[in-house]
Amino acid sequence: MVHKLIEWSLRNRFIILLLSAGIFVWGIISIQKNPIDAIPDLSENQVIVFTEWMGRAPQLVEDQITYPLVTNLQGLPKIKYVRAASMFGMSFIYVIFEDDVDVYWARSRVLERLSTISSTLPKGVAPQLGPDGTGVGHILWYTLDAPGIDLGEQRALQDWYVKFALQNVPGVSEIASFGGFQKEYQVTIDPNKLLYYKLSVPEVISAVRANNNESGGRKFDMSDIGYIIKTSGYLKSIKEIEDIPLKNQNGIPIKVSDIGTVQMSGETRLGIFDHNGTGEAVGGIVVMRYGENADAVIDNVKEKMKEVAKGLPKGVKFNIVYDRGHLIKESIDSVKRTLIEEMIVVSLIVIIFLFHWRSALSIIIQIPITIAASFILLNAFGISSNIMSLTGIALAIGVIVDNGIIMSENAYQHLSQRYAQWESEQKTETNSDEKN
Repeated sequence: MVHKLIEWSLRNRFIILLLSAGIFVWGIISIQKNPIDAIPDLSENQVIVFTEWMGRAPQLVEDQITYPLVTNLQGLPKIKYVRAASMFGMSFIYVIFEDDVDVYWARSRVLERLSTISSTLPKGVAPQLGPDGTGVGHILWYTLDAPGIDLGEQRALQDWYVKFALQNVPGVSEIASFGGFQKEYQVTIDPNKLLYYKLSVPEVISAVRANNNESGGRKFDMSDIGYIIKTSGYLKSIKEIEDIPLKNQNGIPIKVSDIGTVQMSGETRLGIFDHNGTGEAVGGIVVMRYGENADAVIDNVKEKMKEVAKGLPKGVKFNIVYDRGHLIKESIDSVKRTLIEEMIVVSLIVIIFLFHWRSALSIIIQIPITIAASFILLNAFGISSNIMSLTGIALAIGVIVDNGIIMSENAYQHLSQRYAQWESEQKTETNSDEKN
């Protein structure tokens, strides 16, 4: 019977050790896969709908765009509430879903509903979904250090080269450009000349729009060769815009150059971006996709920047003005150092107070296994490694060893009692033998 109990006890110990080793290995793998960020993302599960209707007053935007969109979006499934804000020429609608709803499922439901609402909005108005990021998704800001290049050229370089390259990085939702001038052709009309030639502004707009177009013909065969007819009418220069005919007066065409001037200029701006008081700058904001690993995305963006920099004009380079990667590394390193210090201090105290290295070792082994197992749960609930989660683990280290200490003391007490009982029985048997 005793041999069976010993065998059963050894088998259970082996199973427990094997299970603990498996949990520890699984925890180590979970640590490597767990997303890393400086702060937890506590933002609501929301989808942003942005609508632009430039030149209209906030009240008109509210009545014609915001109100119809809000009333139609309120009927979506698993929705909590809808917030909205109307301003000059723009409307923002925040559709807040339940916390357990997948963000991409929510975006598809909003997009599905918008496809049925668009017909009720003013002509030319098209609602758009915001990026699939959150309020804490701005992980990196950069500017272009481009001495000798004007702000318009810098903005064109950012919009048509840098932005498209960095958007291909996995985990990046959007590259939001800022600063500089967005180039555009501007036609400045002289009202007196319009009156003289008996033209109106809508007629000028219609003529420019009709000439900035490309139309296709058809395919026809001639001499056993197929030809495709098309006309290319996209405007490519100031001269082409100036030569657009508006009307015919006594056999003489009235052109755009006859009623005004055409120039290349920048779009009207509502603000500027200044870098440390050194002057205006052009750059972009890297917006991280929802639920991604911020540390990994930042590293990938920096690697992509090195590749993109090879195609920049001579003398142009990236200047990173905000990098959350430094904050992430400093925060995580600080908490890791605290964890290690606490593990050492707790281990020393356990060894000193128990004064029994085998009991202390069985208790100390619980610390790394428990910490590794906690990352399994962090991954299961989609929680990243950040200041809050790691600090919670650090605060729990002292509690982790409590159950081990209690169980060790309880086992030690029972063993002591058994040993004392055994000694008593041995003495009794010895005394009886001596009497006999």
